[in-house]
Amino acid sequence: MSRCDLFQFRLYVAGDALNSAQAVSNLTALCRAHLVDRHEIEVVDVFREPQRALADGIFMTPTLVKLAPSPTRRIVGTLSQTQPLMPALGLEAAGACTRQRHRSGGARATKFPP
Repeated sequence: MSRCDLFQFRLYVAGDALNSAQAVSNLTALCRAHLVDRHEIEVVDVFREPQRALADGIFMTPTLVKLAPSPTRRIVGTLSQTQPLMPALGLEAAGACTRQRHRSGGARATKFPP
């Protein structure tokens, strides 16, 4: 894994439930702080796309799937505990690139469903 890889996340949520809203907020804040210009977030509402959630093996929400860089990881919960979350997502190795890019500016848009 390169220090400057693009991180791709898919977050499965249950509508506007409080836990789901917290997970979206916490993931967005984490990415803005540690993955400036190096992340994409796709949010999947299991109420709107139940077959997709089942096909992807999602049985609890909120569930975060780190798609890239490998290895793929799944984390269930609101993502509020940053200290165990960082190593689970492989973000410690990404720190140097983030600091370098943060100084140069720029941000990658976070994708949310319509």
